[in-house]
Formats: sequence, C-alpha cells, structure tokens
Amino acid sequence: MYSMSGFGRAGMAQDGREISVEIRSVNHRFLDINLRLPGALTFLEKDVRGKVSERFKRGHMDITFTYRNMRSDAHTVRVNVPLAHHYAEALKLLPHEIGIKDDLGVSHLIALSDVVTLEQSVEDEETLSRLALSSLGTALEGVLRMRETEGKRLLSNLQEILGRVEEKVKGIERIADTMPLRCRETLVQRLKALALENVDEGRLAQEAAFLADRCDITEELTRLDSHIAQMREAFHSEGETGRRLDFLVQELNREINTISSKATDAHVVTLAVDIKSDIEKLREQIQNVE
Repeated sequence: MYSMSGFGRAGMAQDGREISVEIRSVNHRFLDINLRLPGALTFLEKDVRGKVSERFKRGHMDITFTYRNMRSDAHTVRVNVPLAHHYAEALKLLPHEIGIKDDLGVSHLIALSDVVTLEQSVEDEETLSRLALSSLGTALEGVLRMRETEGKRLLSNLQEILGRVEEKVKGIERIADTMPLRCRETLVQRLKALALENVDEGRLAQEAAFLADRCDITEELTRLDSHIAQMREAFHSEGETGRRLDFLVQELNREINTISSKATDAHVVTLAVDIKSDIEKLREQIQNVE
C-alpha cells in the first residue's frame, strides 16, 4: 500500500550547468501533474510527464525545475551600432531645441531601448535532457520511498480501525439470531396489552412473520463480513488500491445503515452508530491511499 503524500528533491551539475528539481505530492482522485519548467527546459515537458506517469497513477504532483548556466559562453552581449548612431544624431538636436546642456555620452545611449541586448546562447539539449531526467528520476525515487513509508503507517491505522469494525459486527451477530423472535414476542405482548377480542390468529401469525422478516439482518451481516474480508485482501494487493477501498467503504456504510434502520435492539443500534463512526475514519484515511 502506498500513500499519495510524498516529497523528493535532487540536482545535478556538469560543465557549469546546474539543474535541480523538487516534487511535492498530495492526494487527488487522479494523476494531476502541475509542472513548472524554465524556458531552457520546456522542450522536456512531454518526457517529464511520461516518466512521472510511469511511476505513479494517482495524486496531485507539483514539480518544479530550476536551471542555472554559469558557463562563460552562456550569454552574448550585442550592441546595435546603427541604432545607437540614429539615437545620437536625433539627440544632438535637443540642446538647441529646448535649451539644455549637451552631455550625451555612451552611458546614456546604452540605456536606450534595444541598443544593448543580452542573448542566450543555443543550449546543448542533449546534455540538459540527461541532467534534467536523471535529477527527475532521483527525486521520484525519494517521493516513492516517502509514499511507501507513509503507506505502511496508513495500513497499520486502517487495520486497527477495521479490526474494531469487525469486532462490533461480531457483537451484532451474537444478537441477530434472537431479533426476529423478539420482534414477534413484542407484537404479541402489545396485542395482549390492548386486550383486543376476536383477534384473527391466522392474521396475527402472518403479521408476526412479516415483522420477524423485517427484523432479520442476516443478509446484511453476511455482506458486511464479505466486505471486511475484501478490504483485508485489498490492503495487501499490488497497484491502485485506493479506489477499490473507497468503494468497499461505501458498501460497508450502506449495509450498516440498513441494519440500523431494521434494528429493534438498543444494543444493536449503539453498535451500529459506533461502526458508522469507524467507517467515517476509514473513509478519511483511504482518501490518501494511491
């Protein structure tokens, strides 16, 4: 079992190039990748998403890459001399037109738009790809280890809660066999208390049988036992177990609601309420299972 909560970070450097990646993972119904790449690495988006999808099937994942190029050939400074010349010629007219001192210098010219531009050199995409994807792989391993560790904690907690559910279901089962008979006896006693005359014994037997059947929760208990067994099996199955567990929790809740509505025994009602509380705790924990 794996959790969907995890964190991983890694980085690599080579020949003045440094790439690092940080991954944060939280629960989500599907695999949702929020990827942030610097401009020099945007060509890797498809490869990055593909590698993440190979490892994980569910979870919201924030993946952030950073890149630094400290090589001497990383940038080129270019001066647009013709444009600077045009600026200078035009600005020479200003002192005479508006009566100010002519102090035009190079520092003024280079501050003007597009006279000096900083161009980024063409990157070595093969090297960047190797560094970025290698860093990504290491960071994903970190996320996987954390999700596995958190998954073990989740498994222990889920087993403990399910154990409590199972014990309470057994408590209901010990009472369940007597419920139909007690329902029938309750009906008979109420009729006697009313001191009704000329009661149709056949109709009385029919109503008592109907009420006894209404109180019978054998099928619901059988399905509860089956769902509990399936959950224990799912705890140790490979792959995506979260969706299956979520479905089984819904089925547990459905059966216990039916039992609660049928129950005429106060102790059964109390156990059913306790089980509902435990089922809600199961549901909360399962939301973070991959």
